[in-house]
Amino acid sequence: MATASERLQGTVDVLILKTLAWKPMHGYAIAQFLADKSRGELTVEGAALYQGLHRLERKGLIKSRWGTSDTKRRVRVYGLTPEGHAQLVDEADGWKRYAAAVARVLAVRDANA
Repeated sequence: MATASERLQGTVDVLILKTLAWKPMHGYAIAQFLADKSRGELTVEGAALYQGLHRLERKGLIKSRWGTSDTKRRVRVYGLTPEGHAQLVDEADGWKRYAAAVARVLAVRDANA
């Protein structure tokens, strides 16, 4: 059974992978993408985001390079590797099954269902 910390890390990791499946982005853009697409329900703070990025890079699931932001600042741009894409497919399937199971339990209306 995963600890709360491991579940949180896994959540951040799969969200980062999904974001980078759209296109390579720098950290702030990743955080903005997540906030925008979740309509403000999901925010990943700086420390958690960058710990996740470094963790995924160490695992070879993402790669980084130096680039320039829209505001002409030097930034690290992160992109998905083929291994990261495969991991995303596996993780997304697991999250969909998990969310569906939780939704089924929450939908139970009486104790005899």
